[in-house]
Amino acid sequence: MTKYKGGMNNPLEIMKALSDRNRLRVAAALMTQNELCACNIIELLQVTGATASRHMDVLLRAGLVKSRKAGRWVHYRLNRSAAAPLFQWLETELQNDLDIKADRKTLVKITGCKK
Repeated sequence: MTKYKGGMNNPLEIMKALSDRNRLRVAAALMTQNELCACNIIELLQVTGATASRHMDVLLRAGLVKSRKAGRWVHYRLNRSAAAPLFQWLETELQNDLDIKADRKTLVKITGCKK
């Protein structure tokens, strides 16, 4: 059995990260956007900043997302190279999910961007 030290090479960390509905929603949202500001994620999920931060930390530790800081804002984007086949599968599986469809409409309002 192969031992992993964590991060994007650990399949268990990746699966755990996506096993939470809100983190799955964030991943799905990031599949349609180049990046999202932490404030967009808070608004999308309707959670506190601390809760959103914990969710994003799990996704970061799993290697599924990358972040960059711009002043006081943190922006997140998918780390597509970490699990490209997984993201392709998720896009197919989630295309008819009613919550994900609703999130995509909400993202248009939040970001002002149609994708």
